[in-house]
Amino acid sequence: MTQKEGDQHKNDMYGNIEGRDESAPGVLPPIPSATVVLLRDGDDGVEVLMLKKNSKITFGGMWVFPGGKIDAGDHASGPGEPTEDNALEAAARSAAAREAEEEAGIKLSANDFVWFAHWTPPPGPQKRFATWFFAAPANDAHDEITIDDGEIKDHAWITPAAALERHRLGEIDLVPPTWVTLYHLSRYSPASEVLKHFEGQAAKIYSTRVVKAEDGNRVAMWSGDAGYEDWNADVSGERHRLVMAKDGFEFQNSIEVY
Repeated sequence: MTQKEGDQHKNDMYGNIEGRDESAPGVLPPIPSATVVLLRDGDDGVEVLMLKKNSKITFGGMWVFPGGKIDAGDHASGPGEPTEDNALEAAARSAAAREAEEEAGIKLSANDFVWFAHWTPPPGPQKRFATWFFAAPANDAHDEITIDDGEIKDHAWITPAAALERHRLGEIDLVPPTWVTLYHLSRYSPASEVLKHFEGQAAKIYSTRVVKAEDGNRVAMWSGDAGYEDWNADVSGERHRLVMAKDGFEFQNSIEVY
């Protein structure tokens, strides 16, 4: 039985995970991408802008933050000789701002973005997106959201806690990186405190490893988890993982305070 077969959560996006090497035959290289979490204060606390993808495209039917792949035009050439990392971050910021305008009709300044995470899926044959996650404050000009009813079918300003509850009830679909992001966002308020928190710490790097535990659940693990190095979800010890049980996601973290 491959790790894709059997009972699993419908939002387990990771496909067949049969190898552990990026250079293994059949493993597709990750596609550089970027997304932006737009934050504002609502009556019930911090709200984030979420968009529902068309069911016929990548991440179809999922609720996501504005974003997409980094295009060639996002790589701007300028004076000086920026490092490769700085150049890629600049391109990611540009892509996130461009996608927000294309998908939601809002203009954002990439200079206002706070980089707080980077996600890379595990090696596998499925299409993979290595994604920069940024956060940014909303303002009154962003109250008017315009979607094209093509690639994007719906939008909502929603508190992270409400989004997680709707996911638990099976009312909306969220991929694991979005779910974990909402989990962390749900712990801070107001929006200025969220941004302050992210500004005060280094960006989190999620190089995901997915394995099947003895209880049958698929588990996404990240650095610091006791089973991460050996790809073994059943090793006792520290936890930094998302258990993707068929009846719901459960985040387990004992290694650090977010």
